[in-house]
Amino acid sequence: MIMRRLVVATVFAGIVTTMAVSTKAQDSCAATQDVAVQCFISNALRTKLTMLRYGMTVPQFESYGVSVSKILQEQQTSLVVVGVAMAVADAMPPTNANGSTNPSAQRLALISIVSAEISDGLIAMPPETTQQDLVWFSQDLVTALDDSTGVLLSPGAMLRILDSYVVTATSAGTVNWSKVNSALATLINNLITTHLLKLPSNVTVIQVQSFAQSLAHAIYEYKIATGRATL
Repeated sequence: MIMRRLVVATVFAGIVTTMAVSTKAQDSCAATQDVAVQCFISNALRTKLTMLRYGMTVPQFESYGVSVSKILQEQQTSLVVVGVAMAVADAMPPTNANGSTNPSAQRLALISIVSAEISDGLIAMPPETTQQDLVWFSQDLVTALDDSTGVLLSPGAMLRILDSYVVTATSAGTVNWSKVNSALATLINNLITTHLLKLPSNVTVIQVQSFAQSLAHAIYEYKIATGRATL
């Protein structure tokens, strides 16, 4: 079930490494990696291995498949996107505090987080990929993880830590964002100093602090939408 819903995500990881251009191949599907992915998507739809979503046409879904393959080839981008998707699925489920369903709250939080990942420079936009593709890919992962009933560790721990700073800085329903931002800056600096957080050479401390602040706002908006006091 999960594999079917993740077909355009995890299955492409194998495609990227196994369906490279072959100089001996006569099949037109082996002309380029992009064409190989498009052929895979076409066959997957034909055999009902996957299905169209987000209102896409077949050509649009094939293009989306190519984008996913590019995301997975960009190691840092794929690691960040997958990691954040796991955290969101764990700590920010598509339900309200009373247990009723509310997928839009989770979706809006995810859109905000992906936007922050890009604007704060934590991920690079792979070629042939748009921000919307990254959102859809993240949503595919989160949706599959939402449905998982297996034993999982708590990848949402960091989101809950960030939420604790929002809760602490909230009085009478009002968040003191200056206090939150200051506390998050100290947290990031401490994580780096103790080597619990390692930054790549192209990402600055300021960028990570900005991203943490964006996450805090996304968490706050999600809690407002779902009526949760904490994550």
